[in-house]
Amino acid sequence: MAAVTDRPLDPDLLDANMRRHDVAGPRYTSYPTADRFVEAHQAPQHLQALAQRGAAQPLSVYVHIPFCEQLCYYCACNKVITRHHERALPYLAALEIEMDLVAAALGGHAPVSQLHLGGGSPTFLSDEELASMMAALRRRFRLLPGAELSIEVDPRTVDAARLAHLKTLGFNRLSFGVQDFDPAVQKAVHRVQPVESVAALMRSARELGFASISVDLIYGLPLQTPASFARTIGQVAELRPDRIAMYAYAHLPQRFKPQRRIVAELLPPAGDKLAMLSGAISALLGEGYAYIGMDHFALPDDPLAVAKRQGLLHRNFQGYSTQPDCDLVGLGVSAISRVGATFAQNAKALDEYQDLLLQRQLPVQRGLALTRDDLLRRAVIMALMCQGRLEFESIASSYLVDVPSYFAAEFERLEQLAAQGLVVLEPDAIQVTPLGWYFVRAVAMVFDRYLQADASRERFSKII
Repeated sequence: MAAVTDRPLDPDLLDANMRRHDVAGPRYTSYPTADRFVEAHQAPQHLQALAQRGAAQPLSVYVHIPFCEQLCYYCACNKVITRHHERALPYLAALEIEMDLVAAALGGHAPVSQLHLGGGSPTFLSDEELASMMAALRRRFRLLPGAELSIEVDPRTVDAARLAHLKTLGFNRLSFGVQDFDPAVQKAVHRVQPVESVAALMRSARELGFASISVDLIYGLPLQTPASFARTIGQVAELRPDRIAMYAYAHLPQRFKPQRRIVAELLPPAGDKLAMLSGAISALLGEGYAYIGMDHFALPDDPLAVAKRQGLLHRNFQGYSTQPDCDLVGLGVSAISRVGATFAQNAKALDEYQDLLLQRQLPVQRGLALTRDDLLRRAVIMALMCQGRLEFESIASSYLVDVPSYFAAEFERLEQLAAQGLVVLEPDAIQVTPLGWYFVRAVAMVFDRYLQADASRERFSKII
């Protein structure tokens, strides 16, 4: 059973561990992480994985829409900034070809239990384009009754009528990108959206009957202070979204060109950033939210919180999920698929993605076939991150290994985390403590063979 984390924690103990674990590390939406993919794994290998899988079991499908009208300076997503909406037409045509190729490789109308549209800004598309794309998906895949159909929404691109249109298309979950409500912070990151407009949209979404509304926040942005972010947290709590995702801003201007527009001197110091996180955790727990893990919070009756209490959480490229672990097909530029024991990622450049599909070739340019050790470590990491507990017997029976012997070096490092109060080492299990849930990335990193062999972690964000 997962550790309970919706109870108050000792603030001094929390702060001490925040400072101790203020290091970079993966988010583990996959293991191995995407930076380990190789160019030797391309379209032929992906087609083989799809064919071997077939269309019998339910799929999760992700569709990447890369377009945005305006640049947000903090953004590290794969996106295309343009006000020329006609650029979406050749992209949508390429998407349909990709759907054809994937559906044919699967051998039929595969059932889909989860669909997510991300970006970029999916709401860059017009109502007609969204309707056409959803119809194209339904022609090639079978969206199951009760399937989770979610879409990321830029509040600046929708009104109540557009939300109603999304509902008619079958979407039942919305994710609003908020980041921060402070006007000065919004101006500094080039994303101005008043709290009143977001509140109005959330009221409309509830009236329309969307099953779940989530809000994305970022701490560590320029001009943020512990006091200003506390105000944002208070405003978000008043709006009462079902779920809240609160990410740490990673300033990596050498990797992400838009971040070069951020004035580094305006970024909050490390101590303030930790204070923002600590204060937000305390405030959200005080408002009745449950901490799910990895920066995610949910109301107690939300299915995500229920799954956490029951030890039934899962994790994929979209983060924590209530859906049983299933294969993921990624469609669109830069999208990543996970099929069986393989990963495959599409071309990251828009022109290259579209050109390959015009030749009716799957645009996969890199990926990975997992080894037995990869699969074993993935099972361990996902058990810790989703259930907060690793039972040695289940791993031993599935992978025919003696866990303490196989991971002898890892258990030595776990002793340090146990001394810090993050895990309890039982004779036949590893249990993540309530405090440890806030640092579960640090626990998972112990079992990452690639990370332990690689001294450079600059490619990753801070784990808190």
